[in-house]
Amino acid sequence: MEEAAAQNGSAGAGPAAPARPPATPEGMALAYGSLVLMALLPIFFGALRSVSCAKSKNSSEMPETITSRDAARFPIVASCTLLGLYLFFKIFSQEYINLLLSMYFFVLGILALSHTISPMMNRFFPANFPNKQYQLLFTEGSGESKEEIVNYEFDTKDLVCLALSSVVGVWYLLRKHWIANNLFGLAFSLNGVELLHLNNVSTGCILLGGLFIYDVFWVFGTNVMVTVAKSFEAPIKLVFPQDLLEKGLEADNFAMLGLGDIVIPGIFIALLLRFDISLKKNTHTYFYTSFVAYIFGLGLTIFIMHIFKHAQPALLYLVPACIGFPLLVALAKGEVTELFSYEESSAPTEVPGAPKDETTEASKKEK
Repeated sequence: MEEAAAQNGSAGAGPAAPARPPATPEGMALAYGSLVLMALLPIFFGALRSVSCAKSKNSSEMPETITSRDAARFPIVASCTLLGLYLFFKIFSQEYINLLLSMYFFVLGILALSHTISPMMNRFFPANFPNKQYQLLFTEGSGESKEEIVNYEFDTKDLVCLALSSVVGVWYLLRKHWIANNLFGLAFSLNGVELLHLNNVSTGCILLGGLFIYDVFWVFGTNVMVTVAKSFEAPIKLVFPQDLLEKGLEADNFAMLGLGDIVIPGIFIALLLRFDISLKKNTHTYFYTSFVAYIFGLGLTIFIMHIFKHAQPALLYLVPACIGFPLLVALAKGEVTELFSYEESSAPTEVPGAPKDETTEASKKEK
């Protein structure tokens, strides 16, 4: 995962950059406070939406379940990918690599942002809006051997959301502006928390534990993580300028937080919300405990980084907090067995306040 880091001219590898004036205390407080807030939003709303996603019958919105085997392999796959990117940036022209990646994330970003804003935008459409239903269907074979490859249902409202997201995509592609980057980054994070589901708490512990080691090694053991994070021009991190008060929207001295440091703890927090709902006690103790733990861990990351003036692996602090705090609560309540025996197949009931997919609801009524 990319770490929380201040992108000052003296930091990182490569040729020395022109010296920048140090960020003011006000600018740093605004930057890091904004990063924390931006990290919390996709976790909170993504967790709520993951409850509805777990019950969805729409094939285009079915969650991807992460098993213990997937969790064990993930740090290895992530390490190979990170090292591969590092070598690519060392061997090939950074300009052409980032151009290719920009086009790739341009398409993914538009789709992710469209999916993110769709439930919110439905509230702004008038009741008499001419909403037509469409279906994108690709099949293979014929007759009884016919097999669906793609079956995606959408409507006119989804097309409007796609058009709005395309405007942001073009803005990002042409300007690489940090606001456009963050809109895509937030959309990727929220979709990740919503659609990636851990099948049980043990799998979550394996995944977080493995990535804990991964993050610490690649940040403290080598300069690979920092180099890739600063060379990679793609919305895989949230950024916020520390000189916003001085330069406005053209500020360029950024603090950053990798999306992995949001999504990985986020899917574990979302699992705990679904566990809370499965208990049917009308309390979300484990969800709120882990949510507060995330705030504590991220705040500690920023504090340590500020004290030692060195990029920090955020999962070094987030993983013990997000696992340890709920485990202590389970021990205090005598629910450790229930916590570790919970399986994702246990369908949760609907959480109060969770946003509904109005498109799906409307299609059900029509049927």
